[in-house]
Amino acid sequence: MANITISKLHAQAFEVAVDARASTIHRVTVDPEYAQRLSRGRFETEELIRRSFEFLLERESNTSILRSFDLAVIARYFPEYEKSMTN
Repeated sequence: MANITISKLHAQAFEVAVDARASTIHRVTVDPEYAQRLSRGRFETEELIRRSFEFLLERESNTSILRSFDLAVIARYFPEYEKSMTN
């Protein structure tokens, strides 16, 4: 299992370090309204990002994950993403 470390850069931007076979660093932005909709207020944005990376890592290696992206982009590649976050 990969080790995921999340650092908040500011309200809408985070740095995510993934330590697996290879180490990668990703810059993720997320609109607060989008984060609220997916988490339904059950957990903080950092936890949403962690769950999102766990979701991605179940489907691809960390070296295949975009280095910089907005969290909403995941649903374009994986239509089941949003539903899996709200469950």
